[in-house]
Amino acid sequence: MAEATTTGSLDAGALRASMLQFSAKDATSLYANYIRNFKHGGIFVPTNREFELGAEVIVALSLPQRSERFAIGGRVAWITPAQAPHGRSQGVGVAFEADDKSKAVRATIEAILGDLLNSGRGTQTF
Repeated sequence: MAEATTTGSLDAGALRASMLQFSAKDATSLYANYIRNFKHGGIFVPTNREFELGAEVIVALSLPQRSERFAIGGRVAWITPAQAPHGRSQGVGVAFEADDKSKAVRATIEAILGDLLNSGRGTQTF
């Protein structure tokens, strides 16, 4: 489902960022991994790579019902370790940046999820 790879420097002044990939096959999968409790939204990406809180990442995000792929910048704001309780997957929660691109992706995700947002179902992070 998701794979982490390391990329080079974003620009001369940027820190090294890691690239994560996440593809949601349907709205239920997207709901389980979407983090709406982060100020600007976010996504949980299953990975066995280790990250530190605050690490800069870029998520290549594929959404159901959409043919385009989104590259969203963010920071690691949640870490689920291996062997986490309640069947949660190992991985990281990435808080989206506060830019227009991230706002648009958040709006797209919430439109796809619709009524699922109020379902009260468990997710990978809450």
